[in-house]
Amino acid sequence: MSAPSSLEALIEALRCLPGVGPKSAQRMAYYLLQRDRQGAARLGQALTHSLQVLRNCARCNNYTEDEVCERCQSPRRDATQLCVVESPADLNMMEQTHVYQGLYFCLMGRIAPLDGVGPRELKLDRLLDRACDGVVKEVILATNFTNEGEATAHYLGELLRARGLSVSRIARGLPVGSELEHTDAGTIAQALVERRPL
Repeated sequence: MSAPSSLEALIEALRCLPGVGPKSAQRMAYYLLQRDRQGAARLGQALTHSLQVLRNCARCNNYTEDEVCERCQSPRRDATQLCVVESPADLNMMEQTHVYQGLYFCLMGRIAPLDGVGPRELKLDRLLDRACDGVVKEVILATNFTNEGEATAHYLGELLRARGLSVSRIARGLPVGSELEHTDAGTIAQALVERRPL
């Protein structure tokens, strides 16, 4: 006898999370149903609410409930510097360094041809509009030091320099193959301070 279709649907839905395979998804589903139904309800409500109210900031592309996020509206940020990161998690790690006081643009991905992600899928026109607003003087590329992150940085460097912008890349204080999300704030701070022009 097979599992009820609603249980199968829950297990399949949980598989969309990174690193969650069929067995892990099944364990999570059973745990939520057997031991934490209130937690499951909170999780469902939070997901539903987030999907309804969160959008991409019109300036930095990070998630926000408003048209423009608080960080982009802050007069204390240095609007002449624009740091380009791959994901909101990377942006959060950059903020934890307390070194960088400029603004951001979140790509929400990276160039990865094997995954079918090219410049068009990243909607780089939004980045170009933002970087070429007449206020930004330096674009700091803080993509990860993976093959895809390096390819993205190289492509963006060429694109932005062709428009007369000063472009720099965070220094390799980070181990090759590492991701910002999994690196300590001190290492990221050092890499940011020692960035170099491309």
